[in-house]
Amino acid sequence: MTTTDLASVYRNYIACLNAQDWSSLGRFVHDEVKHNGRPLGLSGYREMLVQDFEAIPDLFFRIELLVAEPPRVASRLQFDCTPKDSFLGLQVNGQRVSFAENVFYEFKGGKIVAVWSVIDKAAIEQQLQKNDDAAAG
Repeated sequence: MTTTDLASVYRNYIACLNAQDWSSLGRFVHDEVKHNGRPLGLSGYREMLVQDFEAIPDLFFRIELLVAEPPRVASRLQFDCTPKDSFLGLQVNGQRVSFAENVFYEFKGGKIVAVWSVIDKAAIEQQLQKNDDAAAG
């Protein structure tokens, strides 16, 4: 797979997520996918994503940076959303927050077989603190 092909597949994968087109997820994600070293398989990965959208109804994946070097993709995803309750152990409770996720993917046979993800939790904590300070003061 060329760099251009891989970048295109990744963009289509993100479009699939944003459309919540779970029946098409298997076109992009390998049956034996792992997330942060944890074997989830396609069904577990789908379940994780469905739960994300249930917890954050306005979730939208926006690609800020994308580097494709077969068989890997590195991406910085930007989010501006409103989690309903707690998120990453933080009591967001319907407040709008913006944050980034730095994520690496490994592809095998044209599908994602491994995902390593780190979310900028500190950015969310700062926003919540700022909101708390504004409400108190």
